[in-house]
Amino acid sequence: MLDIESSALIDLLKSTYSAERPDLRDQLSEIADEHERSGKPVMEIIENYGLFSRTEMLELIAENLGSFVWDPRQADIPKEVIESIDTNTARSYGVIPVGIEDDVTQLAMRNPLDYQTLESLRFILDRNIQPVAVDPDMFESELERYYPEEVDSVADIIAELGPTTEEDDDNGKSDEERANDAPIVKFVEVVINQAIKDKASDIHFEPFEKEFRIRYRVDGALYEMPPPPLHLAVPVISRVKIISGLNISERRRPQDGRIQLKFHGRPVDLRVSCLPTSYGESVVLRVLDRTVVNLQLDSLGIGTDVLEKLREMIHLPNGILLVTGPTGSGKTTTLYSALGEVNTVEDKLLTAEDPVEYDIDGIIQVPINDAVGMTFQKALRAFLRQDPDRILVGEIRDFETAQIAIEASLTGHFVFSTLHTNDSASTVTRLVDMGVEPFLICSSLAGILAQRLVRRVCKNCQTFYVPGEHDLKRLDIDQSVIGDHKFSYGRGCPICNHTGYKGRKALTELLVVNNEIREMIADGAAANHLRDKAREMGMRTLREDGLAAVLNGETTVDEVVRYT
Repeated sequence: MLDIESSALIDLLKSTYSAERPDLRDQLSEIADEHERSGKPVMEIIENYGLFSRTEMLELIAENLGSFVWDPRQADIPKEVIESIDTNTARSYGVIPVGIEDDVTQLAMRNPLDYQTLESLRFILDRNIQPVAVDPDMFESELERYYPEEVDSVADIIAELGPTTEEDDDNGKSDEERANDAPIVKFVEVVINQAIKDKASDIHFEPFEKEFRIRYRVDGALYEMPPPPLHLAVPVISRVKIISGLNISERRRPQDGRIQLKFHGRPVDLRVSCLPTSYGESVVLRVLDRTVVNLQLDSLGIGTDVLEKLREMIHLPNGILLVTGPTGSGKTTTLYSALGEVNTVEDKLLTAEDPVEYDIDGIIQVPINDAVGMTFQKALRAFLRQDPDRILVGEIRDFETAQIAIEASLTGHFVFSTLHTNDSASTVTRLVDMGVEPFLICSSLAGILAQRLVRRVCKNCQTFYVPGEHDLKRLDIDQSVIGDHKFSYGRGCPICNHTGYKGRKALTELLVVNNEIREMIADGAAANHLRDKAREMGMRTLREDGLAAVLNGETTVDEVVRYT
C-alpha cells in the first residue's frame, strides 16, 4: 500500500498533467510499484526517472495548497515562531513553524499533502494553519536543527557504561552476560542507528593495544566516533556477534553473519565480518540500505555519451561486459543498475554473487558458498542448463571462471562481471595473464567499463574559485584546457556534516571493443597501445572524466587526483 503522502503526490501529478501527457499514468504506476518494492521516496524516484524536477514538484504542491515553497537557506526562523510549537508536537507530526501572519501559522510539513495530519494539528493547536512545501532532504536537517531529538549520543552512552576498569566490570560474568547488559545493548543500538542515519556504508569496531576505535565510512571516507573504554571491546563485539547469529566463543577464526532490522519503518540489512587480530576481534558491518543506494543508471553520475554507449551494449544478445576498479568503486551498483534496465518479462536473468547484496524482483540470485563447494565455476556451469538470457557473475577470479563466462557468451548469452584492474585497457592483459587465449577474448568481449567513485561537492555550501598554478600542476594541464571555468569546493555546513561533500558520483572510462580493437587484441597488442587506439576513437580516460567533473562543479581537484 502507498502511504498517504506518496499517493497524494501521484494523484496530483495525474490530475494536473494527464491531459497533456497521456503516457504519464503508466509511468506513475511504475513509480508506485518501485516505491513499494524499494521503499524509496516517491519524489526521489520521479526525479530519477526524469519525469519532473524536484523544484517543479514542490511548486506544484505549493500551488495546490495555495501557499509557497520554503527555502531554509534564505533566513533563520525567529525564536518566538519556533517556540510557538513544542518539540514533541513538531517531531511527532513532522512540522516546522516558519512564520506567523495575521494569526495564521505557516507550517513547513514533512508531508504537506497529508490532510488528516493537517486537521489533527488544527484541532491540537487550536489555530489557523497554512501548510507550506519544503524540499524533504532539507526538512529533516532543519527539524533536527530547530527541534533536536532528545536521544542519547554515543558519548552519553559511554558515560553511562559504568566501571572504568576491566576488573570492576567483570564481576564474574560470562562474555554473553556482559554482552546482554542493558548499557551495552543500548550502546550498540545507538552506534548502528547513528551510522544508518548518517548514511554510512560501513561501521568498523577496531580493538588495539591501548584503545578501542569505532569508525563510520560515509561517501568513501572514514570518520572516527568518540572511543569507548578499551575494556568494553569484548562485550561490545560479543553483542554484535550475538545479534548477527555468530558464535561468541569462537575467536580464532573469521566469521560472517547478518543482521536484519528496521530503521524508521524501512528494512536495513547489515553484513557482518569478524576477523581475529592481535588484540581481539575486528568487526566490520556493511550497511545495505536500499533507500540510500539508487539502482538507476541515470543516477550514477555517468556522462551522457558513455551512458548511451553502455545502454547499447547491455541490450546486445550476447557478449561480455566487464566492470573494473578497486574494492569500493561502485562496480556492483553499476552492474545492478544495468541488470535493472534489462530486467523484463521476456528475459531470464541469473546472478552468482558473493554475497547477494540486494534482492531484485524478477532475477534469480544465487549466493556463492565456497565452504560447500558452491563456487563461481559450479554456479556458472549450472546456469547454462537453466536457459538464461543474461548472466551476472560477481567476479572473475580465475581461468576456469573466465573460460566458462566466455563459453556462455559464445553460446548466445550476455554476461556481466567484474575484475580488479586499474583501467579498461589493462583488463585485456589481465585476462591473458589468467591463461585466456586472445582470440577468445576478442570474439566474446563487448566492452570494459573502468570506474572510480568520487565525492560530490555539497550544493548547499559550494564555493567557486579561480584555479591557480598549483591546481593545474596537480591535474597536469595548462590554462588553455580550462578556459574561463572556475573550480569549486564545499566550505562545510550542517547538511554535509561540515565535510564539504554530499553523495558520490562515478568517474568512468568505457572501452568499446569494435573491429579495430579486436584485431589489436588478437595480435597481442600491449595495454598502452589499446588505450591510445581507444582514445583516438573517442574514449575518455578516468582522469579526463574527472577533469570534466571538476569543470562542471561536481567534485574537487583533491578527489580527482586521489582516485585517478
